[in-house]
Amino acid sequence: MRSLVGRNSRRLSWLLAGIIAIAAPISPSWSLSVQSLNVVGTLSPGEWEAYRSHFIEDDGRVVDNANGNISHSEGQGYGLLLALAANDRVTFERIWSFVFTELLIRDDGLAAWKWDPKAKPRVTDRNNATDGDILIAYALAKAGAAWKESRYTTAAQKLARAIGKNTFGRDRGSVFLLPGAEGFSAGERPDGPVVNLSYWIFEAFPVLASLAPEYEWNRVWREGVELLQQATSGRIRLPADWISIQSRMQTKPADGFPPEFGYNSLRIPLYLLRAGMTDLEWLRALKQRWSAENEGVAIVNVVTGSIRERPNDQGYALLSAALACALDGTPVPGQLKTFDPQLYYPSTLYLITKSWLGEKRPQCV
Repeated sequence: MRSLVGRNSRRLSWLLAGIIAIAAPISPSWSLSVQSLNVVGTLSPGEWEAYRSHFIEDDGRVVDNANGNISHSEGQGYGLLLALAANDRVTFERIWSFVFTELLIRDDGLAAWKWDPKAKPRVTDRNNATDGDILIAYALAKAGAAWKESRYTTAAQKLARAIGKNTFGRDRGSVFLLPGAEGFSAGERPDGPVVNLSYWIFEAFPVLASLAPEYEWNRVWREGVELLQQATSGRIRLPADWISIQSRMQTKPADGFPPEFGYNSLRIPLYLLRAGMTDLEWLRALKQRWSAENEGVAIVNVVTGSIRERPNDQGYALLSAALACALDGTPVPGQLKTFDPQLYYPSTLYLITKSWLGEKRPQCV
């Protein structure tokens, strides 16, 4: 099984590219393939130790220190991916053990998303967060192949099947990714279906498709690209974090959420870069927007265009620098090359970005 995962993943990546290139004329400017990443060994021991000592407890719990010290499936998934990038099998196993014992408590095989050390029971929201499930399954699959550990591959396959079965939404012929198994479909919200484009972790789709080929990963992958194109076609050219796709011709910010290009959507360009989709015209527009001469990385109201906040942590700044590196070969500024972990989320984005730069753009760092 371990060897089949890696081989089938590569085959499927090529197959996906071929099928999409023939069947989906989305836009001449959109990349139509997903590249494979090695991940293993792309973080330095010093950077990883700084992250591990700040945010990972001995039992494998990844702590969100800016959000009441809670843990969530997203953080556990990021932690697994970063432990793999650092080639730290001991910490990977601890993080996975926490996921297995504390979060994989749902009957459908998905992970509960929120765990609070101050609450009893600790899991305070049993709904899943699909990005967390994808990150966990992807990291397990990559680790299973890299370290020849069948337990991880088997667990990844089980989770990939649960994702396909419970979070793929369908509406008028399209197949897309629901943010959670409950609460976002057309039948559950007046403005449903509602999606979050930052939940499409593009690099993971070919890997998970090789594990659960009975589900339509190819169509979901393509739908994410098309929705992103549509959501960034307006005057502001930024997607809201939470989007109603009730009208496919006119997506809009979902009711009950701030109409913002916010902390969720800041990840979208990172996921596109990591998937090798660097020729997207929208990325070039975003790079211009994030440049020092313009507004920089910002939380923006997608209706009015007004800026609510300019987050200044180095993790956000590195997103902008990575974009400039990918599109123009601009070296990462010297002040961003030394990791200074403060808060969980931007520190995580920093290392996920640094891992990709180390593997695909070492000349910039």
